Amino acid sequence: MSERTYRPEGIADEFTQGTRGGESEAGAAPSGTPRAPRIGWRGMLRWVWRQLTSMRVALMLLMLLAVAAVPGSILPQRSQDPAAVVEYLGEHPTTGEWLDRFGFFEVYSSPWFSAIYLLLFVSLVGCIVPRTVAHARAVRHRPPRTPARFARFPARAAGTTSATPQEVTDAVAAHLRGRRRWLPTFRVDTGTEEAREARGKLPARPAAATVAAERGYLRETGNLLFHLALLGLVVAVGVGQMLHYRGQAIITEGRGFANAVVDYDTFESGAWFQPESLVPFSMTLDSFTSEFATDTVAFAQSRDFTAAVTVTEPDGSTSAETIKVNHPLVIDGSKVYLQGNGYAPDITVRDAEGEVAFSGRVPFLPEDQVYTSRGVVKVPDVSPGLDQVGLIGYFLPTAVIEADGSARSVFPLPEDPLLILEVYRGDLGLDDGVPQNVYRLDTANLTPSVDDDGERVQLLLEPGDTVELPDGLGTVSLGEDVPRFVALDLRHDPSLGWVLAFALTALVGLTGSLFLPRRRVWVRSWTHDGVTHVEVAGLARGDDLGLQPEVDRTLAAVPDLTAGPADPGSGSGSDSGAGSGAAPTHDPERG
Repeated sequence: MSERTYRPEGIADEFTQGTRGGESEAGAAPSGTPRAPRIGWRGMLRWVWRQLTSMRVALMLLMLLAVAAVPGSILPQRSQDPAAVVEYLGEHPTTGEWLDRFGFFEVYSSPWFSAIYLLLFVSLVGCIVPRTVAHARAVRHRPPRTPARFARFPARAAGTTSATPQEVTDAVAAHLRGRRRWLPTFRVDTGTEEAREARGKLPARPAAATVAAERGYLRETGNLLFHLALLGLVVAVGVGQMLHYRGQAIITEGRGFANAVVDYDTFESGAWFQPESLVPFSMTLDSFTSEFATDTVAFAQSRDFTAAVTVTEPDGSTSAETIKVNHPLVIDGSKVYLQGNGYAPDITVRDAEGEVAFSGRVPFLPEDQVYTSRGVVKVPDVSPGLDQVGLIGYFLPTAVIEADGSARSVFPLPEDPLLILEVYRGDLGLDDGVPQNVYRLDTANLTPSVDDDGERVQLLLEPGDTVELPDGLGTVSLGEDVPRFVALDLRHDPSLGWVLAFALTALVGLTGSLFLPRRRVWVRSWTHDGVTHVEVAGLARGDDLGLQPEVDRTLAAVPDLTAGPADPGSGSGSDSGAGSGAAPTHDPERG
């Protein structure tokens, strides 16, 4: 029997049992087939945690969070413009319903956006904490010991000197540490090596003094600083969203508002906001001035907007302040921005019984560069048996009436103001108790006033005029003066300072992680035949064009240096199997 066909008894049967007979009667795997171990639910959880806390997944979640925020900047959001959401749903009934169902009109408070945000937070914490602990331990460790062979390193230099090995060690250590004792260039460790007898390819070498130096831990520090700042940025943004508040108010000249939720036209806040946290100051708009270009090149273009206000602090003290575009007013950590402006004509409406049904300033919102402004007046029924009246029309600051009877504004300032109104009557829904948009009038169920030709009646009013309403509905008057209004936007976000600080910290950390080199330098010096031989080797993580110059500068720090190769027969540790400049194939820390 040949050796190839021989099998010991018992082993052959066991070896062939699974391959010929298949599975056992119980259906288990053949006895000769290796089985993968079952990881169980604990192993599965451990695997999921490791995947979640990997830097790859953290970057993917960061990109996913940026993509998930895109719908919030494209689609209208209920917290910012609920009217636009209603309009979108009306124009896109099918698509809008599905988008609303998945929370695309409340992106930043939706469950799926919050889930991505929390997963990113957990991933960053699980990734950063172990790396920070490992880095703190590595910083406290001594530099790696001097390797036995320098010839296998990519950067080398050698020379001789008349100085002793101890003098070489002191000079090189001082050079590598640098002058900044509080932040040394290299971490340096000095020592000695015992004499070595020749063995294998390593020649004999007398006792030598060594220097082991390492720099570049700030590179990993910068990397961790970047990720810690990123984590702080995520926390700061989240806390800011929970504590922030924002209110918009329209005020006219000579009037003001108090910093209270009920005094704002619109108000939004985070989940942790408390109304009691509002600082009880008040503000009065003293005057508003605007400047527009009159030259033919930039005609009617805005030049300046200035709102002069008086701020009353909680202690009763007052101060005169100004608000300009891009120059907000800062009050108790909140910023008040000038968002818009326009005209608010003083309109008085008397019903058929002569009772004052409406009196007040009505903001007309500008629609173009020359401040052609549109507004609505909703007049309640103060006398029994009368209809409610709706007035809708335009205010023209500088009006020009064309030959066909149409009117238009030609300049933003009120040089020749004109108010044009159309009249509707019926049930405006003012008694239903349902909030309405003061800038819109639903005319679907209202009756317009028309003339004998069936055309809608248009009322033209100049400042100081009083005209009769059609159909005996009463009169409407326009005041002598045309007050200005401003739209103020108050914002308070306690996280803005933290966001800026963390963003700058992330930039500093990223710069350090990208541009600080990671290098190791070793120096060995020994005396042979009355001459001190010095050799230097360097190693970098990745490609580093500055490694060889670093090695050359280290050798140049040796006192009384004489250029020339060290004696390979005495201790250079050269390896005939590795050419000059060959990269090391072993771990330098293991020598």
